[in-house]
Amino acid sequence: MLRNREMVETKLQRIAEKARKEDECRFTSLFHLMNEEMLRECFQELRKDAASGIDKVTKKEYGEKLGENLNALVGKLHRMAYIPLPVRRVYIPKPGSSKKRPLGIPALEDKLVQAGLTRVLSAIYEQDFIDDSYGFRPGRGCHDALRALSKEVEGCRVHYTLMATQNPPLVATSKSPTQPV
Repeated sequence: MLRNREMVETKLQRIAEKARKEDECRFTSLFHLMNEEMLRECFQELRKDAASGIDKVTKKEYGEKLGENLNALVGKLHRMAYIPLPVRRVYIPKPGSSKKRPLGIPALEDKLVQAGLTRVLSAIYEQDFIDDSYGFRPGRGCHDALRALSKEVEGCRVHYTLMATQNPPLVATSKSPTQPV
């Protein structure tokens, strides 16, 4: 198992290195990376208590015939016969409100394919992002962005404050009472 993980990581590291060194490089053939080793690793990283999708297949059930299931999935991917299932829609309560928000839960195989593609595409594109980019990046989150912003603003003279909320979508306010927004 460890050897497979090392093989997958080595392939992804080589792709990342090539993307870093060769700015103009175009990756045209990456499908071979969506293999049984990659998907097995993605399967191991899935939460065992994660909700099942529309197919109602749990991680435990899928894992009972893991080799067979992954082999079939890889076959479908390479024959271009793989068709993602619709997501299962559930509504969860919003904190501090009586309203509910929609949540889409993909089927287990869709989660595996999404995780595999995320790993491949992250290896290629992660080096293209600037350091000040925090959204949906590995090892970064909103608290990191707020910390960086706080550090940057500390000691600077701030002329404007921008408050963003969901409703209304965007509201700008001026610190100076004489200056219109």
